[in-house]
Amino acid sequence: MSDLKPLVEVLDLKKHFPVSHGLIFKGKVALVRAVDGVSFAIQRGETLGMVGESGCGKTTVGRTMLGLYPATSGSVVIDGQDILHARRKDQLRIRRKAQMIFQDPYASLNPRWTVNSIVSEPMRVHKLFASEKERSERARQLLGLVGLSPQLLNRFPHEFSGGQRQRIGIARALASDPLFIVCDEPISALDVSIQAQVVNLLEELQDQFGLTYLFIAHDLSMVRHICDRVAVLYLGVMVELADRDELYEKPLHPYTKALLSAVPIPDPRKDRARKRTILTGDVPSPINPPSGCRFHTRCPIAMDICSKEVPIWQEAAPKHWVACHAVTSG
Repeated sequence: MSDLKPLVEVLDLKKHFPVSHGLIFKGKVALVRAVDGVSFAIQRGETLGMVGESGCGKTTVGRTMLGLYPATSGSVVIDGQDILHARRKDQLRIRRKAQMIFQDPYASLNPRWTVNSIVSEPMRVHKLFASEKERSERARQLLGLVGLSPQLLNRFPHEFSGGQRQRIGIARALASDPLFIVCDEPISALDVSIQAQVVNLLEELQDQFGLTYLFIAHDLSMVRHICDRVAVLYLGVMVELADRDELYEKPLHPYTKALLSAVPIPDPRKDRARKRTILTGDVPSPINPPSGCRFHTRCPIAMDICSKEVPIWQEAAPKHWVACHAVTSG
């Protein structure tokens, strides 16, 4: 990617949720450390993939970046402006540049609104057009862009399939002419036959409008297809970050190796011959994460130092970052 200033810069982002019902831990109100010090940057026109097990903090990163959750600490700079610390009157202007495509197309659309109202709402909020007629005309254009007939503008969400609803969600995300879009598992709730269509649409829109994506997903095969770089999260912290092909062909962190070893291979002979990494035990609680490296309780190569010291985030190879004592000592 280019060495120009990144479009998106996230520095030491933290999001801690207080546990309800007054649970006390070590004399204090317990906190779920959903995101606990994540830093990365995304270049203009790039797609950064973010992967990890359920509950590792991927969605919380995306929602906190856009201000849907108030951050505990850290900064998120989008196009040179800190969205988390901007003055209230400036926040709306900054938020116009960053939008989100949600995971569940059935829950993310207001069932009482027509498609016209849903897609036009960002234009009303950001005062992009002078009249409802102009907004409706733009909504028609956006429906055409995402592969839906403009004649569907006055229908309601329940009249559409899951794939069509997700296309409506994409049209809504485009309505404010954003620079950056967080794609929060945008295909996981869709039929397999529809997933490729939606991913191809996202790629076409990126090429057409120069969009920048954070693509959050479980499907590692799809991530390799659409993303330029991949970040791996575990229990609220980032453990590895590298270019797509580098990460898939030369993973360094044992957790990344375990994730990749679980990806199905179409050739049965190759699938039987490869070495699998089977993780034991459950993911620890984010209320009381393990000391040192958070992965040491499940790591097949854990050493004494792993439970005592937090591994340093280091560039182990050109543009290949990892936090692992085994890599440091090796």
